[in-house]
Amino acid sequence: MHTFEQLVHRFESCELTPPEWTHAAHLSVALWYVIHHPEPLEAVRSGTQNLNAHLGVEQTPDRGYHETITRFMVSAIKSFVRGNASIDDPERLRDALLQSKWSDKRTVLEYYGRDLIMSAEARYGWVEPDLAQLPELS
Repeated sequence: MHTFEQLVHRFESCELTPPEWTHAAHLSVALWYVIHHPEPLEAVRSGTQNLNAHLGVEQTPDRGYHETITRFMVSAIKSFVRGNASIDDPERLRDALLQSKWSDKRTVLEYYGRDLIMSAEARYGWVEPDLAQLPELS
């Protein structure tokens, strides 16, 4: 796996290939920005939209950037970092994140029904969960 610096550099320069732009890569990039960027949500959002455009990923109601999932995961990662403050090595923190419940794509379905989270409304903007109240996420 790439180091944080390599992964983020390749993300920012749109050098990642579709097979490399995995869920784990999404989480790793988001973690990097949570740790190092004053506006991690905006950095993840704009970077993902840029990479998707570079890769030719069409933005449709069924594909492309997903605002609700992005905001949910950036907030979850912020909470994860606060809860794991004793891990001071970013690589170890990434390993812990990738072994946590947040690395499971299905975790979002604990909070959102499939129809809601897959809706165009959720893809294009923030929607509140319909199944469970979000944990303390900031």
